[in-house]
Amino acid sequence: MLERKGLDYRAIWLLPGLHPVLLRTRGFRGGTVPAIKIDGRKVQTSRAISRALEELRPEPPLFPADPQERLEVEEAERWGDEVLQDVPRRIVRWMSVHRPETREMIAREIGVPLPKLAAWVNGPTARYMANKVDSDREIRNAIASVGEVLDHVDDLIEQGVIGGDPPNAADFQIVTSVRALLTVRDLDRATQGRPAADLAMRLVPEFGNDFPAGLLPAEVFRAPERS
Repeated sequence: MLERKGLDYRAIWLLPGLHPVLLRTRGFRGGTVPAIKIDGRKVQTSRAISRALEELRPEPPLFPADPQERLEVEEAERWGDEVLQDVPRRIVRWMSVHRPETREMIAREIGVPLPKLAAWVNGPTARYMANKVDSDREIRNAIASVGEVLDHVDDLIEQGVIGGDPPNAADFQIVTSVRALLTVRDLDRATQGRPAADLAMRLVPEFGNDFPAGLLPAEVFRAPERS
């Protein structure tokens, strides 16, 4: 969204799990990301940020001028935030607990010194973050829902709510979660070869390293077929 608005920025990557504490040391009240300091304000959550950016620099817009179209974009943005986002969140947090190499991969990717040590130290925090979204109990449902949520993304593209040119706030909210699902290669049968995947790759071509197949045990967590 910042790039869409033509705003320069400096990104700071925080180690997952430790980010709530690190955010508070930087003056933010909440413990959630994304968080941004802009125009003398501290803003957290992607939906709040999209509105702050729209207020700060109205052009180019992140929301349609037509009231009905704006309602549709806002509803899609809300769904992406409140429903879709939890699917990759639960899957990746489950892997971070049950597959410790996942924590090392993330630490190495964001440039944390001594990634093996950082992954070991971050173990209890990973468990805490997984418990926050009940990943152990919900992992089966999360994996089973991948096809369903991506079908809905495909529908939003077909309806013209997202996927247009230029992209809107709902595009940015939704494609980041879709892109996160694409990194979990155990889910390839459900994620690849569909409009949602094409849109995510177009808007977010770089998204860090993939999680190789085999991290989700095939005998227990079978990757769903496309619905």
